[in-house]
Amino acid sequence: MQPISKGLKKVLIFTAVVSVISIGYYIYALFVYAPMEESKTFLSELGEGFGEIGLWLLLFVYFRTLIKLLLGKGPIAHRILPEYSPPVDANLFNKLIHFLDRTHVYFGVAAVAVILLHIVLLGLPMHILFFPAVLILILWQAAFGMFISWRYSPKELKKFAYLVHAQLFTGIMIGIFSYLGHLLIDD
Repeated sequence: MQPISKGLKKVLIFTAVVSVISIGYYIYALFVYAPMEESKTFLSELGEGFGEIGLWLLLFVYFRTLIKLLLGKGPIAHRILPEYSPPVDANLFNKLIHFLDRTHVYFGVAAVAVILLHIVLLGLPMHILFFPAVLILILWQAAFGMFISWRYSPKELKKFAYLVHAQLFTGIMIGIFSYLGHLLIDD
């Protein structure tokens, strides 16, 4: 059995630490904050629909990263799994990867817009720290993603933006915080 690479070990440790801290905060918030009354208005129903669409868009965006990791393609795969060789020929999936690379920006922009609509229409409780954290992380990813794709960005800014945008830590936090925050308000 091969030992776990240093990059993958960092990702797993980070995920475990964020999960433990978030579960601790979830338990705290469960006892401190009063349960939310669910409102069944047209706008709240529309907001829930936007939330589901936002979830699917984010899954599509992160599906690209997962495929690249599984196929050992791209700088992130080489950083996290340097010794990994995929069991299948990655060249068979070049068209899929090319499609995902080309559409990543559009799905990312759509995800940000739809998630912001979800937040505005539902009026999520910003006193529960999961929600402002997710909002900040999504805007963070959007801003640095914009600097990567904007043709007027200076070369140094593009390089820095790529390093900040192209990592899993933000996606891990968005996933954990969103899941636990929604569990908290859906109880």
